[in-house]
Amino acid sequence: MRTNLKFRRVAAIGAGLTEFRRRTLETPQELAWEASRKALDEAGLELRDIDCVVIGSAPDAFDGVHMKGEYLSHGSGGIRKPTSRVYVGGATGVMTAISGWYHVASGLCKNVLAVAEEKMSPGRPHPQAVFRYIWDPITEKPLNPNLIWIFAMEMHRYMYVNKVSKEEIALVSVKNKRNAINNPYAQLGGQITVDDVLKSEVLVWPVQLLDVSPVSDGAAAMVFVEGDIARRYTDTPVWIEGVGWTLDNTSWPDRELAYPRYLENAARMAYTMAGIERPQKEIDVIEPYDPFDYKELHHIEGLLLAKRGEAPLLLKEGFFDVDGDIPSSPSGGLLGVGNPIAAAGLMKVISIYWQLKGTAGKMQVKRPVHTGLAQAWGDLMQASTVIIMRN
Repeated sequence: MRTNLKFRRVAAIGAGLTEFRRRTLETPQELAWEASRKALDEAGLELRDIDCVVIGSAPDAFDGVHMKGEYLSHGSGGIRKPTSRVYVGGATGVMTAISGWYHVASGLCKNVLAVAEEKMSPGRPHPQAVFRYIWDPITEKPLNPNLIWIFAMEMHRYMYVNKVSKEEIALVSVKNKRNAINNPYAQLGGQITVDDVLKSEVLVWPVQLLDVSPVSDGAAAMVFVEGDIARRYTDTPVWIEGVGWTLDNTSWPDRELAYPRYLENAARMAYTMAGIERPQKEIDVIEPYDPFDYKELHHIEGLLLAKRGEAPLLLKEGFFDVDGDIPSSPSGGLLGVGNPIAAAGLMKVISIYWQLKGTAGKMQVKRPVHTGLAQAWGDLMQASTVIIMRN
């Protein structure tokens, strides 16, 4: 997509995370504030310096509070400031960063605090129950589906079309949980084997327990500022160079599930804005969305970083390892860090921000990185969001 709009340059100068855990004692507002305070501290700003606040959160039922945007504004510094909430299912976290970007890029605000929070533990009897009400009432609801049921169909289709084995897909879970050992915020880092994945409980074939990211509580926050302001606060601003987002139709049974066309469209939008013509040669580190292990491979192909069906082979060759050509999910991803939905997406953006700033600690990839990409995905396998940053 090409536009004749002139954007102001935008930089990220601060970020904060809470620990991601299965069940936290803090309220959603307290989680949001903990992440916000850390982001403000890293930026060297106070809440009074923030012009606008953007909040990202998935369905209200996860926190057990209706009108969650208004509720979370108390913990996100949004009172008596222009405050808005964005929501595109699992794609929300990266959309929160994109919304923070366009608040500044448009000239509306100079300093924006973007906060994403999710507390899934109040969901009863399980957070999956929240998704009972997302289906078409005529064509889908009578089948009583759940999300793992339809993702199992997508995984099966990806494996069938591309001749990919369960063993090859399990390598994503092994890699990401290993990476998460170095992440102090992670919920489920660890050394596991392909055999562990293959022997884990079958949920809906071919999806097994260790193919899936855990249920989590957590929050994330970032500070975005106008380019002229960024240098006042830091010598290492990280610039937002490209954004993209698209929404496919909700009729998922009519789409080719083996390939995320909607993601390719979002990626091309971001690449055009960032001036990227050869993604595999020009991007140094990535955080693709990985709520399931097969999704990381599926998304890498949709991002045009591998040909269709090629990602499993590159993974096996170490191309996406932390010391590989394009390190993928050096944070540990959702499979290792956890999946408080909106917060998980913004966590991916923060991981790239810290990699480009050179402050990722034990997660820092070994070779110099200058261009990074974070991506998220959600709703009925139809929404995707992409952000590209440079140092």
